[in-house]
Parts: sequence; C-alpha cells; structure tokens
Amino acid sequence: MPLEAALTELAHRLGSRFSREASILAQYGQSETHVTGGLPDAVVYPQTSDDVAMIARMCAKNGVPMVGWGAGTSLEGHALALKGGVTVDFSQMNQMLAIYPEDMLCVVQPGITRERLNEELRATGLFFPVDPGANATLGGMAATRASGTTAVRYGTMRDNVLGLEVVLADGRIIRTGTSAPKSSAGYDLTALFVGSEGTLGLMTELTLRLHGQPEAVSAAVCAFATIADAVDCVIATIQSGIPMARIEFLDEPTVAACNAWAAMAMPETPHLMVEFHGSPAGVREQTERFADLASEMGSTGFEWAKATEDRAKLWKMRHDAYPAILALRPGATALVTDVCVPISRLAEAVEETRADIAESPLMGPILGHVGDGNFHAILLVDKDDPAEMAVARHLSNRMVERALHLGGTISGEHGIGCGKLRYMAAEHGAAWEVMAQIKRVLDPANLLNPGKMVRQT
Repeated sequence: MPLEAALTELAHRLGSRFSREASILAQYGQSETHVTGGLPDAVVYPQTSDDVAMIARMCAKNGVPMVGWGAGTSLEGHALALKGGVTVDFSQMNQMLAIYPEDMLCVVQPGITRERLNEELRATGLFFPVDPGANATLGGMAATRASGTTAVRYGTMRDNVLGLEVVLADGRIIRTGTSAPKSSAGYDLTALFVGSEGTLGLMTELTLRLHGQPEAVSAAVCAFATIADAVDCVIATIQSGIPMARIEFLDEPTVAACNAWAAMAMPETPHLMVEFHGSPAGVREQTERFADLASEMGSTGFEWAKATEDRAKLWKMRHDAYPAILALRPGATALVTDVCVPISRLAEAVEETRADIAESPLMGPILGHVGDGNFHAILLVDKDDPAEMAVARHLSNRMVERALHLGGTISGEHGIGCGKLRYMAAEHGAAWEVMAQIKRVLDPANLLNPGKMVRQT
C-alpha cells in the first residue's frame, strides 16, 4: 500500500524522529476547544528544511496527506489530521537563525515560540510584538495570520512577516520576500502563504520585522456602567488619535471569572484594559488624555499599573481569561468563536451578541481586542450534549451573520480551520473558488492539510 510504503521509508530515514505509537498519535487528535478530528497515521519531527522537503517528496510520491503542527494552540482545529497521513511536528526546528539589529529583523525556524524569541531578543533592545495570548510557535502564528492584544499598534502577523522559506507539496523549496523594507517585484507570495493555514506549503524559515522595546510603559484597568459606554470609549480614543499599544474589553462574566481565578477584586461591570508605549513624556501625556476621556465616558475604579510587576500581573490575568472562564463550569469545554467588525459598529455587535447569549441557556462570556474591532465569545458547553451544542452553534451562526451584515469578517484572528469552513462562501462568494483554484495549482493532489480553508471536492 502507498501509505505503508511511505511510512516505512520515513521511519528508515528519520529513525527516532518518526513515531506511530498510539499514545503519541492521540496527542495530535485534540484541540484547545470542542473541535476534534481524525488521528494521523504517523508523526515526524524534522530538524532541517531538507528533512521537510524529503518528507514532502515521499508523501507526494505515495499520495499521503501532510499536516503541519506547531504548539497545538489553535482554536478551530487547524492542525487536526482529518484525512490521516503524516503530522509534521516542527518542535525540533526551533532555532533563532540570525538577528540583524540595524535592520530590525530576525530570521527564525518555525518551531520557536514567541516567548522564547523575545527572551533571545532582550539584550538587543528589540522585541517581536505580536501576542495572541498563548505561547504559540512563530510558524503556527504565521500560518494562521495571528494577531492579539498588541495588534492595534503593531499590526498582525501579516504586517510583521517579511519573507519565508516554504516547502511545497511536491518537495520544492522556495523563498518569498526579502529583507528590504519594501518591494514591487512580482506577486506577494509571502502574503499568500501567511494565513494559508498550511494548505499551500510548509513554512521552514521566517524573516520577521522587529520593533524597539519601549522606553516607558504604562497600563490601566477601568470599569464602565455598560458595554456601550466601554465600547464608545474605545471609539472615542481611536478617533482622538491616542496611540494605544493595547486596549482590551472584558464583559461582566469575564471579570467575575478573572476575579475568582486571579484573586482580583474588580467591580463586576464591563472593563477596559489599556497599555501605552513610548517615551516617558509621551506615555504620561497619552495616559492623562485617556484618563480624561474615560472619565467623560463615565468610567470608575480607574487603576494605573506603572510598575513592571503590576503590569505583568494585569496582563497575566487577561491571558489567563480562557482557563478562568472554563473554571466557571467545571467539566465543560468551550465553543470559542470570534468575529471582527468596523469600529463604528462594534458596540452594536457586542450588545446584540450579549443579548443573544443572555436569552440562551448557556454561559458565554465576551472579551476582545476591541481596538481593532475584534471580539470573542466563549460558549461553555457539554460537548456530549447535542442540545447544548446545537444552541452554541446557533449563537455562533448569529455572530457570523451579524458580523457580515455589519461589513465585518467571520474571524478576526482565530482563522478557519475546520470549525468555520462552512462560513467561507458567505464571506467570500466567488472569491472562495479562486482560493480553491490557487490550492489546486500548488497542491493538485490535495495533500497539504486537506479538509481546511477551501471547498473540498
């Protein structure tokens, strides 16, 4: 059989970096949320681009699917092996390859995590700003076009990946982009692969844009009487030109969960969490302007966190919001969904979503990176209860329909995976078939992460 022939050859070539043990395979059939799927037939652990090219050639020759794997932190089942085959785990390709401080660039392998990258950059005075919350790998972040808490100032992975080395489905190795600040030469293949979720190629090297570590940082948390007041404050802050580094929204149930999880004592009302970066004078001016604006919008309980340890505690609380919310219903899992809408329609979208959840039998706290119109609902469910799952899917459908009606998108950062594939036609129309045509050109046998991103034939 072609599958067995491919796996036998890969086992011979990779030795201990090849596994078919059932306990190992089971680890790659799970996700962070309710989304589940098939198991791979084998897992491989490449250490070089040549390893990945060899794996791709062997799989292409025998018609074996390939699925890239980073840290496994995606939320829509992006890395599940729906058609079996080989999971390519990049955990052993985790090196910093080069740093160019003068150009504010670095070159990394895909398996390095964002936290380790910033540890290695600390002495340079530079940092990589994209922060999705989880300690994800840079390859996975690029594949899903991740963003997060700092996107309002520093942009998403789309803005911070300058070039790639990619292994195609047939084993060819190509390079996209350059280290130059800009280019007008040819198609932007880097942008094509960033966000393709491993359906067009396997990334083996990334050239990343870095930023200077801010001289001064200040953060704050403030409470509002209503969701509308909090979101209106976000809109007014943006329209006033105040350069925020982060601005996060937490609704009442999220605040309650964070209080219980992190031993905080915030009033259980809607909150904003903000952070400013810059020079000492600039940060002082920005924080004062925001404080005045928030006060005009009716904020209360305003608390600044200027000390490093206080800021770290504040943002750890925010990054721990997901496990904190899961703890509201022990034993439950979550249907975690996100949408993104124009800033002008954000209050409407959040309030209507909140009303939908309130009318349902489920708990569904809302939080988000509201500075760029992106918010999340964490719907707590018993995944073995068909009625609860049906309610959760209905609420998710309503969020998607509302976002599209308001001129937004079905996902601002979680991506598509297999969890949101059914919504792609509604957002993209005929353009979705164009995506499928690109997929067929680069991967005619549909071996790269099959079952994701495009309509399956």
